Amino acid sequence: MSNAAVETPSEHALIEVSRKDLPLSCPLPSAPVWNMHPRVYLPIEDEPNHEATCPYCGARYRLV
Repeated sequence: MSNAAVETPSEHALIEVSRKDLPLSCPLPSAPVWNMHPRVYLPIEDEPNHEATCPYCGARYRLV
């Protein structure tokens, strides 16, 4: 089970994820996906600041 918060696409607060949440996808596996965009994988661990933004909904993630 992930410690990442369940967010909806309209919430743009920074969502902190841990290494156990990798590979990171948006929406998160714990999110109700019936009304969301297709799942997209975000290469957050490759980013210099370990942050990624979903190109579909704008959700922002930070690897902690």
